[in-house]
Amino acid sequence: MSAAPRPWADAALPGDLAGLFTDIDDTLTRDGAIEPSALSALHALHAAGVPVVAITGRPLGWSEPFARLWSVAAIVPENGAVALIRQRESVVTEYAQDDATRARHALRLQAVAARVLREVPGASLARDSAGRVTDIAIDHHEFAHLDQATVERVVALMREEGMTATVSSIHINGWFGDHDKLSGARWMVRRLFGRDLDAERERWIYVGDSTNDQVMFGFFPLSVGVANLRDFAAQLHTWPAFITQGVRGAGFAEVAQRVIDACTPR
Repeated sequence: MSAAPRPWADAALPGDLAGLFTDIDDTLTRDGAIEPSALSALHALHAAGVPVVAITGRPLGWSEPFARLWSVAAIVPENGAVALIRQRESVVTEYAQDDATRARHALRLQAVAARVLREVPGASLARDSAGRVTDIAIDHHEFAHLDQATVERVVALMREEGMTATVSSIHINGWFGDHDKLSGARWMVRRLFGRDLDAERERWIYVGDSTNDQVMFGFFPLSVGVANLRDFAAQLHTWPAFITQGVRGAGFAEVAQRVIDACTPR
């Protein structure tokens, strides 16, 4: 297990900070809607010239309107499989997998979803499933409520079928392929800025709230959990380096304010 996170107020920020990656659900949002403090923080970061890329397990269809409305450089839905990239007043959709691969996986996704619903009592597809193109999602804490044993059973079944499976604060996501939030972050730094994330990871911040953020917590020296991450303490094996005082959007706003203060000439 990694060391306990320190207060975000103790973090030393680099003078050449490159930008910020963030999860969405329960990091920026509460009950599926962005919190005003987080929305204001996104606008303030944009005004300060700090690019923000959101990486989420939410589907493409759910994410599209927010890619247009929020002050973000891009949203990467479905855990690194798809990118919604802001280009002036429009949004461009790009995929990590080619058309043939996505079509081949679509049939397998349907089969696994049917098996989960058949074999796991109480399991139900996430209500945003109609917008998904590369994965399946089982609701465990948005509108349905599954206990930990049932969550683990769904994860085990997905992995038995050859899927990558992760658990967010609201959904259990499963997909075919080796993409994840970190590959999505690497993709976006290369695609948006023409640079290599691994060569500059000390210059980026990542903010998250759940067990599916652990690969990012382990990669970024400036990784931050909003305070509601502590709800998953029993399931975490990798903690972020820092944690905020505030939960959800208020915690994200804490992160943003320190970044903006560091970017403001004195």
